[in-house]
Amino acid sequence: MMVSFQGDSIRSYSLAKVESSHFSRCKKMIKSKELRLNSIKNAIFVIANPKTYSKMRISTILPTILLSFCAASASYALTPEHQPKGAEQAINLSQETPKNKTKTVEIASLPTSMEELQAMPGIDLKDEFQVAAIVVAVLCNYEKDPQTTLEMIDFLNGPTDVSAYTKQFIRDRLAGKQYKTFSFFLGTSPQNNYQAKAPYKIKVSSNPYSYQNENYATLYLQSSGADNPRPISLRKKPSTGQWFVVDFNFLADIRIPVEQDEWY
Repeated sequence: MMVSFQGDSIRSYSLAKVESSHFSRCKKMIKSKELRLNSIKNAIFVIANPKTYSKMRISTILPTILLSFCAASASYALTPEHQPKGAEQAINLSQETPKNKTKTVEIASLPTSMEELQAMPGIDLKDEFQVAAIVVAVLCNYEKDPQTTLEMIDFLNGPTDVSAYTKQFIRDRLAGKQYKTFSFFLGTSPQNNYQAKAPYKIKVSSNPYSYQNENYATLYLQSSGADNPRPISLRKKPSTGQWFVVDFNFLADIRIPVEQDEWY
């Protein structure tokens, strides 16, 4: 930004060359209303009487004048009486919108059939956090009854059928490792062999990047056998507002329970 004035010994100067001492001086101006007002008065005097300051080091005076005006303008705009109507409310609403959200979903009992799944009290497919937790609860039945479990997963998968690839993916991840799904319940750990007790509670979280793509959400589940949260992706059906699971990457390996650890 180039600024020039007409007068003795006054030339064009670049704000990029302003020394750090000038910015330090500006910070002091911003902190004190009285200093800001005095700076403006002094700036006006300098501009009105250029010959008085013709022999002074103009590179020191000019940046201070410019920064004084900037500081005063910023202060003026930020005072409540000079804010437009609704501005304060808009700021507050923005502050109330969390970048990170964590919701604890409580499940009274683990479903073992389609009837039990659909009869779960308070089930709401329009709540993506709840859907993520229900998917985990359903998969806890896989070792006992793979076929029925996949039928329930098909219901939670939305209008499209669960692909053969997804079925194989689940089978590979849970074969002999059913403890993975139980590790997402609060109160479990490798030391207690991931033993969970009813009511079952799962923490589901989002972060600032969870909703980057329209109608898609990537939420996170914390396993007691892993250091970092595991992602679960869901897709929203706009016509109904319901959410459905689209991947099962949260089933990656975790620390084995102590009963399977030869070195424990």
